Amino acid sequence: MSPYLPQTENDRRTMLETIGLSSVEELFEDVPEQHRFPTLNLPGAVSEMEILNELYGMALKNSSTGCYATFLGAGAYNHFVPSAVPAMASRGEFLTAYTPYQPEVSQGTLQAAFEYQSMIAELTGMEVVNASHYDGATSMAEAAIMSHNVGRGKRNKIIVSPRVDPQYRQVMRTYLPAGQLLITGDEDLNAGLGDLKAMLDGETACLIVQNPDFFGQLLDVDGLAEAVHEVGALLVVVANPIHSLGLLKPPGEYGADIVVAEGQPLGAGLNFGGPYLGVFAATMKHVRKMPGRLVGETVDVDGARGFVLTLAPREQHIRREKATSNICTNQGLIALIAGMYLAYMGKGGMQNVAEICYHRAHYAAAGIDKLDRYQVISSGHFFNEFVVQCPKPVDEINQALLEEGILGGYDLQLDYPEAVNQMLVCVTEMNDRMQIDRLIQVLGQIG
Repeated sequence: MSPYLPQTENDRRTMLETIGLSSVEELFEDVPEQHRFPTLNLPGAVSEMEILNELYGMALKNSSTGCYATFLGAGAYNHFVPSAVPAMASRGEFLTAYTPYQPEVSQGTLQAAFEYQSMIAELTGMEVVNASHYDGATSMAEAAIMSHNVGRGKRNKIIVSPRVDPQYRQVMRTYLPAGQLLITGDEDLNAGLGDLKAMLDGETACLIVQNPDFFGQLLDVDGLAEAVHEVGALLVVVANPIHSLGLLKPPGEYGADIVVAEGQPLGAGLNFGGPYLGVFAATMKHVRKMPGRLVGETVDVDGARGFVLTLAPREQHIRREKATSNICTNQGLIALIAGMYLAYMGKGGMQNVAEICYHRAHYAAAGIDKLDRYQVISSGHFFNEFVVQCPKPVDEINQALLEEGILGGYDLQLDYPEAVNQMLVCVTEMNDRMQIDRLIQVLGQIG
């Protein structure tokens, strides 16, 4: 494939004017007309995503395996990655830069981290962002520890919603010091926000919720932060899928103290499960209890702009007893990729992708809900994931879908025993109307 050519029509016109020509054709006037490349009758311009989909379709003619229309989410999301992102991230000066052990000679790495922090802060509505954590699950576990530290170790109760990603909750239980912190709230899988609020007391370090929740539903967050803060606790929001922040009110605007998320959808691709990126943002009030590393901007002795490790509260850098965390893994390259993706997409691009995901998911849900023996279970608004009650076990349906070139949704019964024959379906901008219609058609045949 040819490299990406960034010149616009205005760029070409300027270059032609500089050399005194009015058109590209004049460059080839010395070539006899019969030997010139013929004029091509090309179709109109399309987006990079559309042309790549067409090329992939052509490539399938040479493959016996093919590729699949993917409707699986549940924490890892299939989003389009513009070619400019991996092209830039694979440059040697980025790819080989590990970590700024000598910050003064790692200005490029530090600037990239600073830009990533700045864009994530804007996306989440928070004041400070670190760079970075291992993945979204460890970010949530670190948020629980940070909440405990903010309470000076006197608050040992972590309330977590049962509608937070089950794997995140499992990681948190593995991660947190055994016997020191009480994790509660998710024993009752039907517990709602009202039930969680009733559990708040003076022993509570934090309340952890996911918005949209694991089932794709949007939470009614009005008054939630006030209730949490009234007892002196912190509100931790898991903002998965992170593209929802392109459309929804950011957690910082409804009172979140800590926001964590999985940054994999921001240009990193699925990658068979890793490496991923732990997004971690907080308020300035609690910055000195924040784990990970924080890159800041300053000036050197000559007044030139420069970057430094403003805070590095890890045991790797300071005395263990003073450290806020013993985590020694940051995903510098994946954070760099996320920064490139956000810079490439811009505010309008993130909003556009979020709107496409939202509308296509609702189109898919409406179509599936019309099928006999299928029912979309929705108690309110959802973003791009929704639950479908199926007429057969989800593993049977997914196997049948796979035979038709479709990767189906997540079997919720794996984590929620009462969710018998319930599938969590995810739709992103990668699923066009043809794919969605095909999913609906095949589900109808299976049912």
